[in-house]
Amino acid sequence: MNVNLGIWHHLTKAVIFMLFVAGLLVVFFWYLPLIRQNQRYRDAILALDTKIQGQEKLSRQLKSSIDAVQNDPRTLERLVREKLGYAKTNETVIRFQPPPSR
Repeated sequence: MNVNLGIWHHLTKAVIFMLFVAGLLVVFFWYLPLIRQNQRYRDAILALDTKIQGQEKLSRQLKSSIDAVQNDPRTLERLVREKLGYAKTNETVIRFQPPPSR
C-alpha cells in the first residue's frame, strides 16, 4: 500500500532535519566554554614551554661558564684580573675612571 501523504511527508522530514541540526547546535554551545578553556590551557602550555626553553639555554650557558672557570686556568686568571683587579708580580694596573658628572 502506497499512501500519498502529500506535503506532510516532506514537512516531517524537514522537521526531523531541523531537530537534528538544533541538537547539534545545543551540543556545540554546551561544549563551547570547555573548548575555549582547553585553548587557554594550550596557550599557557605553549608559553611555559617557551619559557622552559629559555631557562634551559641559560642553564647551558651557566654550566659552560662554571666548567670554564673550574677547568681552564686562563679563564680563571682573566676573571680575577677583570673583577678583582689583581695583577702579577712586577705588573702595573691602570684603571680609568669615568669623568665626574655635574
